[in-house]
Amino acid sequence: MADSLAEAMANTVADSGDGSATPLVLRRGPLECALSPQCGGSIIRLLLHRGDLPPLHLLRPAQPHAIDRCQPADLSCHPLVPFSNRIAGGHFTFHGLAVDLPPNAPFIPDVIHGHGWQTPWTVVDRNDQTASLAFDHGADAWPYPYRATQRFEITDDSLTITMGMTNTGDVPMPAGLGLHPFFPKPHGTRLTAQLESVWLGDDARIPTELVPLPLAWDFPHGITLDDVVIDNNFTGWNGHARIDWPGMGVGLTVTATVPFRHAVVYAPHNQDYFCFEPVSHMTNAVNRVATGETGTGFAELAPGETFGGSISFTVEASN
Repeated sequence: MADSLAEAMANTVADSGDGSATPLVLRRGPLECALSPQCGGSIIRLLLHRGDLPPLHLLRPAQPHAIDRCQPADLSCHPLVPFSNRIAGGHFTFHGLAVDLPPNAPFIPDVIHGHGWQTPWTVVDRNDQTASLAFDHGADAWPYPYRATQRFEITDDSLTITMGMTNTGDVPMPAGLGLHPFFPKPHGTRLTAQLESVWLGDDARIPTELVPLPLAWDFPHGITLDDVVIDNNFTGWNGHARIDWPGMGVGLTVTATVPFRHAVVYAPHNQDYFCFEPVSHMTNAVNRVATGETGTGFAELAPGETFGGSISFTVEASN
């Protein structure tokens, strides 16, 4: 793990190499965001320029060769559509139709994170500060066609991503949205978020029991992530979180509109990054609803119906 934010954030992004994967760069004032439409409509860097000082990476920069090899899990942030996280066993039944989905990530037996992160997106329009991406999914093992969109807008101090999904089929479909950002985690990184409760899970990370926040995960009062190892779903998020990096004078707020009222916090052992994922529903929501569970964030879209919302990352002075 890096000893300071500057060290953790000073890495450069690997060259795209392939012209088809050339990053789409947005810039306004000191803030710069680079996207890879071809590689899952993902963010590959979010930089704060500081004059003569090295720029700060506000998201973990793309790992070497991740762009060339199109490995979205090694980029800065990728979309979650049409569902977040896992569906247990890749199986669910919806309106009497049994759906079986194949695994789509190494070493994970369940299907995870939907399609958007593994699908090339089309650039619909762009200028220096905004870009709109889209992709259309036809019915396959996931038997519900839909259109997904992302609109990125950058200002002097913030990046806002507006996500949407439309049911383009002729039957109702289960639906979910989210973002999977990776943040630098130098020593002393602190996360504050108004979360109400947490789902404990089994060995496959499928939620099994909803409990009050343990004292060790008292995110409403802020916790330092140095020794925290976590991969859990949280409920009751109020749409506001804050990340503070020590000694750098810079923090980052994460704000989200409805429907993003659930969050996944992922801090793996002995890694220099963590994830705070704003999502619309709990993991495995489509199966939890079938058992009568409430408060899952599960959404059902009628034919032609659209749902979505916005998530913003804003640079602020550090606490």
